[in-house]
Amino acid sequence: MPLPLIYHDDYSPAFPAEHRFPMDKFRLLHDHLIDSGLTTEQALLRPEICPVDILALAHDPAYIARYMNGELAREDQRRLGLPWSEALARRTVRAVGGSLLAAEQALKHGLACHLAGGTHHAHYDHPAGFCIFNDLAVISRYLLESGRVSRVLIFDCDVHQGDGTARILENTPDAITVSLHCQQNFPARKAQSDWDIPLHRGMGDHEYLKVVDDALNYLLPLYKPDLVLYDAGVDVHKDDALGYLQLTDAGVAARDESVLRHCLGRDIPVVGLIGGGYSKDRVALARRHGILHHSAQRVWQNM
Repeated sequence: MPLPLIYHDDYSPAFPAEHRFPMDKFRLLHDHLIDSGLTTEQALLRPEICPVDILALAHDPAYIARYMNGELAREDQRRLGLPWSEALARRTVRAVGGSLLAAEQALKHGLACHLAGGTHHAHYDHPAGFCIFNDLAVISRYLLESGRVSRVLIFDCDVHQGDGTARILENTPDAITVSLHCQQNFPARKAQSDWDIPLHRGMGDHEYLKVVDDALNYLLPLYKPDLVLYDAGVDVHKDDALGYLQLTDAGVAARDESVLRHCLGRDIPVVGLIGGGYSKDRVALARRHGILHHSAQRVWQNM
């Protein structure tokens, strides 16, 4: 069977072209994966909208209602940095549904990748840093509370700390939060993950990949999770507009393959989520995000 990939046309709603958040990257990633022959339109799995009761496992119901009704306070709107629209609200809950579907596919088949996800700055009762609802926290709580898993490990390799995830899951002992991030970067006030691995500015492929390997070799045998949620942010790339690390395309591909092989080599199912990536060259950015899916395909063929 083909590698399970999850996508929906709702993911790139109409959006101001000059905005610093590259909303069209999801559609361009979809186009890139089809044009490169990795998948077909028919093979892509389409998610449902995430139900409110599942969102509420990780978010304040009053906040969910405020956002969905377009009633965010000005301060929350400023923290978020995205203009509200009905299409963006629908996209937001559809994308959390996509991450849930990816997790279910990974539990069934061992590996699945989303063409979105990794919204790790969203907090219990407010948005932040382009993130509205935290799919990593929602999935973790849903799978734990439904008894589908006994322990989940979030391995967050976005260049920015997963502060929202850490705070939402602070008192959920069976959701292990791990964040490898550039120390001198957003958010200015860091949360406390179960494992924070701060990286110095300018770190390149070789040193970074050793950190990833060492972390996984230690953490996976220690926790023996039933599922790993892998936030494969490409804002670690040397050409990213909002990151301060120096990874190349080859370094990102080596990281992705390493994470997937570490997990699957221990029979731990893994979900790939794209996380952050920022560039005015949206086509190049989409190709960069596609490194995850091409890496996953190589690993999938050898499973």
